[in-house]
Amino acid sequence: MMNSRSFTCDDIAFLRDKARLIRKDIIEMIHNVQSGHPGGSLSAVEIVTSLYFHVMNIDPRNPNWEKRDRFILSKGHTCPVLYAALIERGILSPSHLSTLRKTGSLLQGHPGINTPGVDMPSGSLGNGLAVGIGMALSARMNRQNYRVYVLMGDGECQEGMVWEAAMAAAHHNVDNIIAIVDSNKLQIRGRVEAVLSLGAILDKWRSFGWRTIEIDGNDMEQVLQAFEAAAGIGKPVVIIANTIKGKGISFMEGDPEWHGKAPNDEQTAQAIRELGLEAM
Repeated sequence: MMNSRSFTCDDIAFLRDKARLIRKDIIEMIHNVQSGHPGGSLSAVEIVTSLYFHVMNIDPRNPNWEKRDRFILSKGHTCPVLYAALIERGILSPSHLSTLRKTGSLLQGHPGINTPGVDMPSGSLGNGLAVGIGMALSARMNRQNYRVYVLMGDGECQEGMVWEAAMAAAHHNVDNIIAIVDSNKLQIRGRVEAVLSLGAILDKWRSFGWRTIEIDGNDMEQVLQAFEAAAGIGKPVVIIANTIKGKGISFMEGDPEWHGKAPNDEQTAQAIRELGLEAM
């Protein structure tokens, strides 16, 4: 279990190493089945790595521990990043890596509640924040002190339900929820700005009563600083994490084609070489 709110240079180095392993897992599991969403999984690696290996209070031996912090992957199609974190954290066995999207697997194309370590089944965009607020209110009602972390996509913020939930959180002063927007600027149809502009997204969240923090979401130190700053503010907090879709793999970075495309053998080998790791 971890509940640290400070970090050292050694912590950052450790987390960066974990992030490389998680990127490798993402590439290999999607390559193995030739199906999945690498771009948005890779952009969120620093966020998810920091949560599972430093920030969240969890017990890998007891994924359903009632006092644990909760994590919701609202942009459920990027579940490879969650699965990789659950495997590297010891909640799931590495043997599951080769089973992504296969019949009977615990690692389906969107997270399912039967998978150990998954707190909410997700896939239909826009629902995660509302469910997270419900969990956070439940903690208050039951006098529990866990926090709820909800990871959304910037394209997902085009959903109206996100803003209904945002209003509710501010109205009820839900101060134990932290939303993270993985703002990689791309979605399946192209650039978010061209599909449906979010305008001044920081101003929007502020106007809905949230405390806002903006960071480089692929900079591990900034991610850790943001989670520290978000703790104990006394109101709901949203972290706008500016990221690069496909981060860490040169030919995937910033290319919307990799929203839902699997790498071939040659591309997989190149990706793993770029990560400085060897294939399994």
